[in-house]
Amino acid sequence: MISRLRGAPAGRTIDGLVVDVGGVGYLVNATPSVLRRAEGAVEVTVETYLHVREDALQLYGFADTAERSLFVQLLGVGGIGPKVALAVVSSATPAELTRAIALRDSARFQAIPGIGKKTAERIVLELEGSLADAPPISAAGAPRELVARDALVELGYSVVEAEQALARVDPDLPAEERVREALRSAA
Repeated sequence: MISRLRGAPAGRTIDGLVVDVGGVGYLVNATPSVLRRAEGAVEVTVETYLHVREDALQLYGFADTAERSLFVQLLGVGGIGPKVALAVVSSATPAELTRAIALRDSARFQAIPGIGKKTAERIVLELEGSLADAPPISAAGAPRELVARDALVELGYSVVEAEQALARVDPDLPAEERVREALRSAA
């Protein structure tokens, strides 16, 4: 198995990044964090996962082992293939996605193109107990965050935009005040 590549970024394609390692160009379907890291770099290190199909060998690339680990866990979820798993890992940091799973926040995954309600619920259900590095979540903080986020979504924000707006607001405030502060900071 090819676990890591280190070489010169040799170009980008629709499918990802070409990494030249000793004169051999490897096409890697990569997360946005890998693509950003490769931009203008002389050398790049990419954590990889080799997906073997009957008709193809495909390399998937990640900025770190946490991204790759989450990708591999997503492949274990029924109905999730490598393209969908890459889309999930590309949508946010592993810590944010792990937190969404721990909060049973299937709406976070439904916001990702290509993932419907049933698939999002399956991701949460099947990965909920398997993520050992999930950040601690207080019982009071989880519902408050989801209520505030859902309120911003009702006002027209996407799930990701709502989470980003709330990240700039004191998490200890009541949900209503968090929404007000998020709206003020956005204005």
